[in-house]
Amino acid sequence: MIYLALSILVSSLLFVIFKLFDVFKINTLQAIVVNYAIALLYGLFTSNTSVSIVEIPQQNWFFGAFCLGFLFISIFNVMGITAQRNGLSVASVSGKMSVVIPVIFGIIVYNEDVGFVKIVGIVIALFAVYLSSAKSDTTPVKFKNLLFPLLLFIGSGVLDTGLKYVETTSVLKGEEPLFLATIFGCAFVLGLLVVLFQIIKGKFKFHWKNILGGILLGVPNYYSMELLLKAFKTDIDSSTLFTINNVGIVVLTTVFALLFFKEKLIKKNWVGFALAIISILLVSFA
Repeated sequence: MIYLALSILVSSLLFVIFKLFDVFKINTLQAIVVNYAIALLYGLFTSNTSVSIVEIPQQNWFFGAFCLGFLFISIFNVMGITAQRNGLSVASVSGKMSVVIPVIFGIIVYNEDVGFVKIVGIVIALFAVYLSSAKSDTTPVKFKNLLFPLLLFIGSGVLDTGLKYVETTSVLKGEEPLFLATIFGCAFVLGLLVVLFQIIKGKFKFHWKNILGGILLGVPNYYSMELLLKAFKTDIDSSTLFTINNVGIVVLTTVFALLFFKEKLIKKNWVGFALAIISILLVSFA
């Protein structure tokens, strides 16, 4: 349980760091690329496996790690944009109630039971995304305000599903640091290609604070994933684990938003926040 509690705390801090990027005008993409370089080096440094770097592509989990690396940097950028444009609470709700997607995956792939309660939970989750993204109690939610929360919702769900699947089918105990380092390395290379493209187009502007922001993000980002992987290895079943993890992050991040950033939630946001918690509980414990 200690791994899960620490994972909730560190994952919540990631949303706070993204919000600070907006406060200090740090370029999110550049900081994310640096963050993955730091996480890569940290993962290699803490790994106790005897596998050399040239042997990594031969590992059973390498292709999965490459795909996850692409998802990591894509979703991390969307998370940063959502936290900055829509607020911490919206970002955490959109990202963490995506637990419904692993549940749907389990129903389709593993033939898990599906009942009325789970279906209700999934429908409620969609309403929660909509309401948590609202900027006014009287006017409808504009598509531009809904786009990034929806992308974060879908992307986070696919990422959680893929991470759990690859970890349980291909990653042996003790290989977690090397597995994570490979994911972060792939994400770093993909992000670096984007930066190089910006340089070629003349759209790249370098600032030292982007490097510092990436360093600040890198280590907690690494630990947020390693702690979650270690929690997967415990006796807690996955539905309960995802429930506690996701609800904990939603609640803690919203508390941070209200206390430290003075974010104001309208009635629709509060309803969406409550529905998010209800949907996660319904889907996971159905």
